[in-house]
Amino acid sequence: MKKTLADALAARGYDTLTPVQEAVLAPELDGVDMLVSAQTGSGKTLGFGLAIAPTILGVADEFEQADAPLALIVAPTRELALQVKRELSWLYAGAGAVLASTVGGMDMRDERRALARGAHIVVSTPGRLRDHIQRGSIDLNSVRAVVLDEADEMLDLGFREDLEFILGECPEARQTLLFSATVPAAIAKLAQSYQQDAVRVATATKEKQHSDIEYQALNVSARDGENAIINVLRYHEAPNAIVFCNTRAMVNRLTTRLSNRGFPVVALSGELTQSERTNALQAMRDGRARVCVATDVAARGIDLPNLDLVIHAELPTGSDTLLHRSGRTGRAGRKGVSVMIVPPSARTKANRLLGWAKLSATWGNAPSADDVTAKDRERMLADPAWYEEVTEGESPIVNELAARFTPEQLAAAYIRLLAQKQTAPEDLSEVPAGGAKPAPRESFGASRWFEISAGRDQDLEPRRLLPILCKAGDVTRDDVGAIRIRDNASFVQIKESSADAFLSAAQGNIEGGLTLKPADGPPADDRGPRPGGFKGKPGGKPGYKPRDADDGPRPKKQWKPKPESLTASSDGAVTDRKPRHKADGGKPKFAGKPKGPKPPVGRPDSKKNVARAAAKSGGKPGGKPGSKPRG
Repeated sequence: MKKTLADALAARGYDTLTPVQEAVLAPELDGVDMLVSAQTGSGKTLGFGLAIAPTILGVADEFEQADAPLALIVAPTRELALQVKRELSWLYAGAGAVLASTVGGMDMRDERRALARGAHIVVSTPGRLRDHIQRGSIDLNSVRAVVLDEADEMLDLGFREDLEFILGECPEARQTLLFSATVPAAIAKLAQSYQQDAVRVATATKEKQHSDIEYQALNVSARDGENAIINVLRYHEAPNAIVFCNTRAMVNRLTTRLSNRGFPVVALSGELTQSERTNALQAMRDGRARVCVATDVAARGIDLPNLDLVIHAELPTGSDTLLHRSGRTGRAGRKGVSVMIVPPSARTKANRLLGWAKLSATWGNAPSADDVTAKDRERMLADPAWYEEVTEGESPIVNELAARFTPEQLAAAYIRLLAQKQTAPEDLSEVPAGGAKPAPRESFGASRWFEISAGRDQDLEPRRLLPILCKAGDVTRDDVGAIRIRDNASFVQIKESSADAFLSAAQGNIEGGLTLKPADGPPADDRGPRPGGFKGKPGGKPGYKPRDADDGPRPKKQWKPKPESLTASSDGAVTDRKPRHKADGGKPKFAGKPKGPKPPVGRPDSKKNVARAAAKSGGKPGGKPGSKPRG
């Protein structure tokens, strides 16, 4: 290894190399073409950065003055290309390397000026690099090494023609490295066509793939998907988290929802400009944002510090995408959690994806509001700040607070201030862990009804009213039965055992200026639950009776002719033949189209019809038939 590169690794705290990095640094592979496959998150970027060093540096430890590029790095996405450039910048900083990038979405004039000034290493996306080659703004005659990073992804995205063009324009005497998570037949064919005696490097680890990632599959009701995402984010409180969606519309919807709930969130999708995408990732890196909602544009190559949580808001379309999404966490020895949000309709698909990816997940329910509150309490009590000594600068305010307030007041104020910084968790519908249908709710029992002085016209809904009533009336969700919302009033059912205490606590204590009073019962238009379940057809015939299992199959209907179609023949027999001709009392037989000249088309006095009539009469328009024009 070059001394300048070894010093850069040591300065960054790299005391050991990953298996893929050690494999490509084998002495016998210096300058050799390689087809490398390794698990995602295994340090492939540094691996090919170290592998091409002997080829582009030669016997020296530092570069000469930058001119035409010596190495090309091609990546499938803009984000991955810029990330590779950042990694190689510090790796080759001691060697005096000048790096340039050419990616879609950036100003091409700036890129041309950077290439004209000279660069040792150029990192590009396929389409933009081909554009520069065709415009003659990049000189490839000095290229000694070409690296295709995430080659399988570039082929999946339709860059085969661009890659073949780029490799065809590079000098034949070069080192070509293909790095890929998988090696399908298309990659093997590309390697055979554009590499010379390539060495296949496959790093096998003793541990299974994604061993540092804990997979969780959470059952949620169909309407609680977004609420479950909020609770998962609150439960883990990860420094960085990515929420993956399948469409841009879902990204925009979920970004707005999380932003409204107080999460520092950014969006990342293909419809954003390159500067917007770069700013979003930078906000995650410097701590201005904690949650990134993204499409699969962020599933490959994106490496964010402290990314401990990946949430699949929508299940991916394939197992490869599941692996690449989840591979954003648990990188380089870090631990991570990958959470799949699974509504009832997607449970079969989730099991199928896990089976194809050869992964095992822990099934359970999404964290409830109580689970999140308990986790908050656990984190609060485990904070090391409780055990730190009071500093000299803190002493005056600490002494003042201790003198003015009781310990109970200080504790209550601390809890309230802490709660203001966190969004409240969501109440979720209960879903059995096995994915079975929930058991029917037991009878509510003796109860009383109360009337609230607001309804639908005041934007009141059961989901919003329930926590208000529980807080004001000092009751739990189990004490509240049915909630009926009407235009200007709402009705709530409270258990008889809790009704008196609820009324005394809630009167004059409901937020928003709402008032509460006892009601005689549910609203007059309330039909209530169907007794004994639904039976019979709605709107069916009187006396309708549903068929039992013992009634056997339904009898087939026998065809019967309609009465008006029955006719009597001459011998008195009744037939079902309808009269067809006049002789049978029906319509007369069609005699064909009438013969003779065709009637004029359009208005009789039109120029076309007047000219036709004049030609037939042999004279001027309007003349007698057979008349001759005067000579």
